[in-house]
Amino acid sequence: MSLILASSSPFRKAILDKLGLPFDVVAPEIDEMRKDSESPFDLVSRLSKQKAVEVSKTHSGLIIASDQVATLESGENVEDEILTKPGTHEKAFLQLKKSSGRSVNFLTGLALMNTDTKKIQLHVEYYKVKFKMLSDNQILNYLSREDTLHCAGSFKSEGLGIALFNSMEGDDPNSLIGLPTIQLINMLAKENVHVL
Repeated sequence: MSLILASSSPFRKAILDKLGLPFDVVAPEIDEMRKDSESPFDLVSRLSKQKAVEVSKTHSGLIIASDQVATLESGENVEDEILTKPGTHEKAFLQLKKSSGRSVNFLTGLALMNTDTKKIQLHVEYYKVKFKMLSDNQILNYLSREDTLHCAGSFKSEGLGIALFNSMEGDDPNSLIGLPTIQLINMLAKENVHVL
């Protein structure tokens, strides 16, 4: 059964390449806007599933889809603020300034759809990053050295972004990059696709 990555992300493709399994890449065309009062958990769950279903309309096999949201941890009884892809240097600077000295939580939704059985396995992985106290100069220096305009939270943990952190907490560092590989391997095994 063919394996398909439903994503336009070069980062997710690079992670999946490491597993050594042949796969095709198909970018799903969906509306990724958050619904009114939709929680981050519900958002990444819905979008991961929706991406897999969209690709299943034109392709068959095992479809891997993922979606990620970053939230800036707020105080008690205050909803966490969602950090989007900044798109501009100014927004990236403001996001990193807000994140300085605080924690950012990443929720990564993962869906694996078998188009023959129509069965969808769904999982949401949590990962937390604690930022150092950053000066404006450190933020500007970082942004001048790494293009993060298309990265939720305005950093790349797999690159120089690691220098922004005090600590990281979670089960799978690949989930921070956008594809929870440990869970994916478990899901594939349930479909009789084994990495080893």
